[in-house]
Amino acid sequence: MLLEILLAVVLGAIIYLMLIKKNEETPAEMGDGWWSKGLKPDSEEDATIRPFKVETSEADINYLHRRLEEVRYTEPLEDSCFHYGFNVTYLKKIVSYWRNQFDWKKQVEVLNKFPQFKTKIEGIDVHFLHVKPSQLGEGQSAKPLLLVHGWPGSVYEFYKIIPLLTDPARHGLNSNLVFEVICPSIPGYGFSEAPHKKGFNSVCAAHVFSKLMLRLGFHEYYIQGGDWGSAICTNLAQIAPSHVKGLHINMPFVNSMGIKEFLSILLGPYFPRLFGFQPEDIRGMFPFKTKILKTLLMESGYFHLQSTKPDTAGCALNDSPVGLAAYILEKFSTWTDISFQHLEDGGLEKKFTLDDLLTNVMIYWVSGCMVSSMRFYKENVGMLFTKNKYAELPVKVPTGIALFPHEVTYFPRSWVEKMHVNIISFNHMPRGGHFAAFEEPELLAADIQQFVEKVEKGNTSK
Repeated sequence: MLLEILLAVVLGAIIYLMLIKKNEETPAEMGDGWWSKGLKPDSEEDATIRPFKVETSEADINYLHRRLEEVRYTEPLEDSCFHYGFNVTYLKKIVSYWRNQFDWKKQVEVLNKFPQFKTKIEGIDVHFLHVKPSQLGEGQSAKPLLLVHGWPGSVYEFYKIIPLLTDPARHGLNSNLVFEVICPSIPGYGFSEAPHKKGFNSVCAAHVFSKLMLRLGFHEYYIQGGDWGSAICTNLAQIAPSHVKGLHINMPFVNSMGIKEFLSILLGPYFPRLFGFQPEDIRGMFPFKTKILKTLLMESGYFHLQSTKPDTAGCALNDSPVGLAAYILEKFSTWTDISFQHLEDGGLEKKFTLDDLLTNVMIYWVSGCMVSSMRFYKENVGMLFTKNKYAELPVKVPTGIALFPHEVTYFPRSWVEKMHVNIISFNHMPRGGHFAAFEEPELLAADIQQFVEKVEKGNTSK
């Protein structure tokens, strides 16, 4: 029992470093940030929205190919699969495909198939997709939906789900719910400019995206996210509840670990009803040492590194395309299904194509955003040690949660609803992991639709 208590304390400490604390009751007025170099000018910011297209020069491609040809490998341990990280035997296959078969020019055409734009907000260029429905029925209007990605993802995660949301009838979904989709790149990720000053965290990103939606003319809209996208959307629902009609997330956070939660870790399997546990909670959390604690301890090294000294490791990853691919794709293996670590190829091609995986890697490579994307961890952990009134608000807007079975963390509803106080949809999905929109776009799109339908019909009671 002493060991169980110790493990519970360790878990609580880890969760504390990952959570977003909230306890204030009323929204706070948002101020203006300034993330460009130097002092904020006295003149008004240029609010022009400019078209954007992904472009890469022949010299850029030739340089990449040369670096791929000059890679220096370290031989893997025998039978190590993905237990030590990315298996080099399979990495050689990835690099060979990348150098000799992957057609980046073709993928650039794919990236440019949706309308893209940039606009200055708080001193930095914010990149976003803005996809409108091709057609609407008579008297029908599209629901504005903000989709926010996480790390190590990008807006490319949403390329399969966007058509399902903007043209649902063609894909066998509810034709009565059509969305107008806005997908911004988090500042410091992909084609959004990186902040030039310290302190840009998820609350700041939420503030920027709130301004983006208002600039686009949307005063009421829905929001959805996973990973950092979940944190950003949660913050946006906290600081701008009058604009957010509904929040949908596929990676919920908890706001605190109290005595009841610690006791539930120890006694939950024996007295589930006492702690509000459902059968899915028991399957997702227990045995606690192997389902939760072991996963957190074995898979959270990147989190500590990026939360403390992101620039050090980031320099190496930004310089080496092969190192960058190994670092990113290892997460696409383990976070899709942790059991894939027992496979020599990490199970990467079970859910994704090499073209899709390398397109996401290439967004990091051509934009040179790896260091700035990693810094986002340090800024958010730093927020935990300062008073931040925006991050402490309860989530009162209607909330929908989709839990995918292979998500890297699991929190039961009884924990989640301490922060999300108006949950109207809480569904355990039949399959899928961390990258829900990328892995299971049909499942996620259908869950978003049913959630929005409940909100639109006024079914917002618990």
